[in-house]
Amino acid sequence: MKAYFTHAVRDAIAESMRLDSTIFVFGEDIDKSVLGPTQGLVNEFSTTRIRNTPISEQAVLGAMIGSSQTGLRPIMDFMFSGFFYVAMDQIINQAAHTRYMSGGKVNIPIVIIGGVGPSGQAGSQHSESPHALLMGAAGIKVVAPSTPADAKGLMISAISDPNPVFFLMDVSLSGVSGEVPDGVYRVPIGVAEVKKTGSDVTVVCMTSTVAPALEAAELLSAEGISLEVIDVRTLSPLDTKTILKSVEKTGRLVIAEHGRRICGLAAEVSAFVVEQAWGSLKSPPVRLTWPDVPIPYSPNLELACLVDTKSIVRGVRESLVSEGSKIN
Repeated sequence: MKAYFTHAVRDAIAESMRLDSTIFVFGEDIDKSVLGPTQGLVNEFSTTRIRNTPISEQAVLGAMIGSSQTGLRPIMDFMFSGFFYVAMDQIINQAAHTRYMSGGKVNIPIVIIGGVGPSGQAGSQHSESPHALLMGAAGIKVVAPSTPADAKGLMISAISDPNPVFFLMDVSLSGVSGEVPDGVYRVPIGVAEVKKTGSDVTVVCMTSTVAPALEAAELLSAEGISLEVIDVRTLSPLDTKTILKSVEKTGRLVIAEHGRRICGLAAEVSAFVVEQAWGSLKSPPVRLTWPDVPIPYSPNLELACLVDTKSIVRGVRESLVSEGSKIN
């Protein structure tokens, strides 16, 4: 059946809650669900398992961590991922470290939902994409689906995982619809998907850069340029094997990231490809990212920050450089 992105997330939570009474949901205005992933859940599960919380992210996340250690499986909807920063002590020093420091004896099975990226003049505090920071925090997993089907499957996998999992929901994809399988199914955490096979350039992308990458692939195919498009789906752990296998075939790499340039996904992918597939590269990796600025409120400036189809086409052309610039 077809479903909107946010409805697929909601259905994943609902179906998991029907099967497991230890799952409950926390969040600010969660009954109203500003972004939609918990909309209507209170009607089925009541305020016993769907709980509005005060605007105190650090305290609420601390309560989640404590309850998870007693055998419960809490989910928290932060609405916007910029609010993660308020609770960083709980996220890094507590949630991320506890399972490792206990030698695996204490599980922290929590899921934290946060909307990422600009959604149309929401301002910088509501347009963050802090995945790079989370990727650098050992002990947590980070998933970032690009389709409704993956959103449902990754959420179900996240809920059943014994580690803290951050579920990053690209706000610009909220109204995107797609085919979603019925019932409970899982998309494995840590496995990328090759959305399109190709032979000339590997394009690694995430969330809202996946659709533009596929559009770029279609446009460039008319010129005889073949792109292989990989949706990472999970940022931590990252599926390096799929990316390396593709680059070894194509010899060229473009990374289209929904986030800033410094220390981000594109930087990490570039680094491990250069380290492990240097002999296969025909040209330097190309990174397509936001500039290193807060996302502006101005609609024109906001759009100028984003990675779109045109920028991916330019990046591919850059990777198809002259012989003098080639690595090999």
